[in-house]
Amino acid sequence: MIRTALVVTLAIALLELGGGLFAGSLALLSDSAHVFMDAFALGIVVLAAAGATRPATARRTFGFGRLETLAALANAAFLFGITVLIVISAIHRFAAPELPKSGTTLAVAVVAFALNLGIGMTLFRKARRNINVRAAFFHVVSDALGALAVVVGGVAMLLTGQAWIDPAISLLISALIVAGVFRIVREAADVLLESAPEHASIGAVRERIRDLSGVVDVHDLHVWTLGSESHALSAHVLLNDARISEASALLRQIDARMRSEFGIGHVTLQFECENCAEDDRIVCTQAAARES
Repeated sequence: MIRTALVVTLAIALLELGGGLFAGSLALLSDSAHVFMDAFALGIVVLAAAGATRPATARRTFGFGRLETLAALANAAFLFGITVLIVISAIHRFAAPELPKSGTTLAVAVVAFALNLGIGMTLFRKARRNINVRAAFFHVVSDALGALAVVVGGVAMLLTGQAWIDPAISLLISALIVAGVFRIVREAADVLLESAPEHASIGAVRERIRDLSGVVDVHDLHVWTLGSESHALSAHVLLNDARISEASALLRQIDARMRSEFGIGHVTLQFECENCAEDDRIVCTQAAARES
């Protein structure tokens, strides 16, 4: 499904690029850059799905999920440079108005809008059940809005013959691109700074672990993102006096709860206890610490 959206999105970007060059429309060229940005984002989703199956190595023990973050930053830098060129061209167009071929501009934009609408309706059916499909859906909606802006601009140019409309539309789409670039940079920075994901705040995770019977407290809790839909957790969990079998059962409960409620696939816990009895079956780090 996402691969189909990627292919269609690339086709739209190439169509708008060719149409923009032929018609001399800066608005179409701007929207082409916008669509290429979303095609890249969809490509990252596809690569992330493929990379998730690539095994970790002895050196990269968490796998290769963050390659997509590095690629996203490179894409953001490239798109920002393209946007600067578009804005400069738009300023020149305002100074020396040049009316593009409005009919061609409108026709290409209508085709692009129709294709985006079609793929968006297809994705919408599965968007609620799959987060990757939902992300692809929002990208397609963004592309459809950009194409609709060009359609409106094409109609206005046909009716009024005003050349300034084309660079004005290109500036509007440039604003969409810049907003997308800032979103990419912010999300990439959160990953590189090992921030807790929005859906798994430290407070919420701590409370869900504390709720389990046998857990006294949780400290040194860390939650961070490895890659798309790949998250990790480490924590020290203070228990009542417990046997290893009981602690192991509790570990399975915590792991299952973190996976089902927060999508955290890597859970690493260190169990501790207070007032442990002198029994080698007891999980206790404090007794060993006192002896040392």
